[in-house]
Amino acid sequence: MKNNSRLALNKTNFILIGIAFVIILLGFLLMVGAPSETEFNPDIFSTRRITIGPMISFFGFIFMIFAIMFKNKKKTEKQDIEK
Repeated sequence: MKNNSRLALNKTNFILIGIAFVIILLGFLLMVGAPSETEFNPDIFSTRRITIGPMISFFGFIFMIFAIMFKNKKKTEKQDIEK
């Protein structure tokens, strides 16, 4: 029996989306730090929190767009042949 259900995204897309989600989560975790007490804490201006974390999250969002738009060429050619 042939499965005629056609999803817009395939298994490869879901794997790439999962990887992108982990990258975004890693970026947000790098931005987290010790809470600020009543006194000034200069750690809030660390390079990890204001530069590296946001950059990793940004690249994760860019990778998420790529993961959603990615088309597996082998499967596309196979589906075109079957039609």
